[in-house]
Amino acid sequence: MASIHELGDRALSHVAEALVFAADRPVAAREIAGAYSDVTGNDTPSDKEVLEAVASLNEAYEASGRVFRIERWAAGFRMATISPVAPYLKSFFNREREKKLSHSLMETLAIVAYRQPVTKPEVDFVRGVDSGYALGKLMEKGFIDVAGRSDSLGRPLIYGTTYSFLEQFGLGDIDDLPNLREIEEILADPSFSRERAELFQLQEEDNAVRDRTEDKAGPQAEQEIEE
Repeated sequence: MASIHELGDRALSHVAEALVFAADRPVAAREIAGAYSDVTGNDTPSDKEVLEAVASLNEAYEASGRVFRIERWAAGFRMATISPVAPYLKSFFNREREKKLSHSLMETLAIVAYRQPVTKPEVDFVRGVDSGYALGKLMEKGFIDVAGRSDSLGRPLIYGTTYSFLEQFGLGDIDDLPNLREIEEILADPSFSRERAELFQLQEEDNAVRDRTEDKAGPQAEQEIEE
């Protein structure tokens, strides 16, 4: 088995590739640099050097026709596939329906994501209903967390999104969230095919059924559906 010293001038690129491939979470540049320095005894590479190593890997992947890239993901790096193969992956994993968020949770999550830091009364005002259960469920799933307390009367808790949220939705930073104009452009894009439109319609119908059930039976029914 080759040692790190036998990897030559591309040692840092090999280390970055191995760590990102093996990790089950995004790997930060400082972690890649630290692992390289720990094993080789060399000076710790700078973030710029790590970025250059990752860029060289992506150039090699593209040149050889590979379907994966190393992308910036939740303040780190992670292996990701290129968009043209997404339909095949969705078919294989059957869209992992059991992991989908209900309409009420997605609505609450969107409010927190776009208005953060935000309090429960503010979320309640936007939704027009009590959001206590939805906020608790989103915290349980790791998408949001308490970010402190507001200075307003009663000092209510304030909520914000987490790195898990960024990772789940493929965002490098919260500023990467699409604005309304960008969402409209995505929906108007011809590449938004009939098949995906039909899947979207099916999801909306499924959410409508869930919402009717929740409205009739209250929070207890919503809890049973989510569990």
